Order: sequence, then structure tokens, then C-alpha cells
Amino acid sequence: MAKATKKQALGRGLSALLKDPDNDIKSAADKNADKVVGNIVELDIKSIEVNPFQPRTNFNEETLRELASSIRELGVIQPITVRKLEFNKYQLVSGERRFRASKLVGLDTIPAYIRITNDQESLEMALVENIQRQDLDPIEIALSYQRLIDEIKLTQEQMSERVGKKRSTIANYLRLLKLDPIIQTGMRDGFVSMGHGRALINIEDASDQLDIYQKIISNSLSVRETENLVRKYKETSNVEIPSKEEETTPKFIKKGIKELGEYFSADVDVKLAKNGKGKLIIPFNSENDFARLKKLMKREK
Repeated sequence: MAKATKKQALGRGLSALLKDPDNDIKSAADKNADKVVGNIVELDIKSIEVNPFQPRTNFNEETLRELASSIRELGVIQPITVRKLEFNKYQLVSGERRFRASKLVGLDTIPAYIRITNDQESLEMALVENIQRQDLDPIEIALSYQRLIDEIKLTQEQMSERVGKKRSTIANYLRLLKLDPIIQTGMRDGFVSMGHGRALINIEDASDQLDIYQKIISNSLSVRETENLVRKYKETSNVEIPSKEEETTPKFIKKGIKELGEYFSADVDVKLAKNGKGKLIIPFNSENDFARLKKLMKREK
């Protein structure tokens, strides 16, 4: 307990130092900067502004209240990180959930690590910190990676070194941004998982993505069931996504499939949509086989 008291007293002492206009620390080269940078300082909450570079956009109110309750009982266990803007003014780099929860509790001060950086360094610090430590949803993580590429100009290899993740993992997150926005929203809201999203990426057409997405939601499909559905779709290049319910094939189609199969010497298939429109599928096994089918079709003209 004595160590904790000493640590808190040290933080309050440094806080007083930072409020002395005659000793305003503006850079790491200034007097007493070594006493502040890298140390825990008790800062006035009112002197801290939210970081505009914060990648997190959704804050669950229930979990925020739970964190506030924990802070009320135990205090802020993990200090936030801020960067110094000007005299007695700071900007949040990471720890916004702790910052918000502390304000809910009504704390006047909060323990913080102070960094003296420029905007680009602050952005990189915020993004990397959040990717590593915060409970971001897959789309928020993907957006953070994309911002590191667009705004910090990092390559995937450099990001791999910064965040300690494999390049393949980073690439998988970035691919999620190719999904239709509706699916991205569904992933952020927890209706589908990253596994579902990774399966849906293999469908290039946005409307077909949404068709399968609706099947996932309405039938509560697992990731494996979704992967099988996507695999079947790609194998047949079928516009109409098959459902779990068996559909009745009209007699004229059944008869036609048999006749066409005999004529083309192939396993002809027909996919019928609810509006009566359909798609005729004639598979081929090679270039020569494809030429054979073309010749048969021309013969009918």
C-alpha cells in the first residue's frame, strides 16, 4: 500500500509541475521533461480532449457502465496515454473507454502517460495501441489498418512489425472492407462474425453477397454452412442462391434437362428463380470440349 501511495503522490507532484507556466514543457529537450515523459501523471480530466484520430466509433453503453463501476471501486488501474498540445492542455492518444468511464464516475483527475509527439506519430500510436489492446470489432480493426496504409504510408510488412501480427492476418482484415456496406454494418453489430465475412468475400458480385447474407441471417447459418453455401455457389456460378428448403422443379424443365443432356452429352442443369426466369448451365471439361459444344449450338441455327 505504501508503494501505491508513493506512486500517487509522485503523480500529483508532477501534475503541479505541469501547471507551472514558468516550467512549461514543450519538447523532450526541455528542463524536467525527463521527469514527465514516460511517467504516470495525475491530470485534470477537463484538460484532456478526445483524440480525433480515435478509430473506435462505437462504445457499448452497458460495458461502459460496468467499467465505470469498476473504476468507482478500484480506480483507474491502467493509465491512459495523452500527448501534450500546449500549456495544461492534452489530447487523448489511447484509453478513451477509461476516459469516458472516469467522467461518468465524476473523477476530477485521471492517471496518464504523457507523450510529446506530432500529429502523425499520435495517429500511429493511437491506431497501433487500439489494434493491440482494445476490443474493436473486425471492421474497426480493418479500418485502422487501412488508415495506417493511407495516412501513415505503412506497408503491410511494416504494419506486421508494428502490431506483431502476421501479414496474412492483416491482409484478411483489409479484405473485409471489400464487402458490401450492409454486410460490414452487420458484422459491426454482431449479426455475423469475421468468419462469415471471410467466406462472403469470395463472392465478387455485391447483390449476390447480399443474397447469401440474407440466407445467413434468416437461417442462422454457421460459418461452416456459409462456406459450403459459397462453395456451391462458385461451383455452379448460380445467380439464385439455394436455400435449405427443397424447391419443386417444373416438369417441362425436368424433361428439357434430360433432352439437352442427351444432345450435348453433358450434365446440363437449370436454375430457376421465383419470378420464372432461369439460367441454363452446360459444363465443359476442356477447350476441346468447349469447342464441341459451340459446334453443336451452331448446328441448331
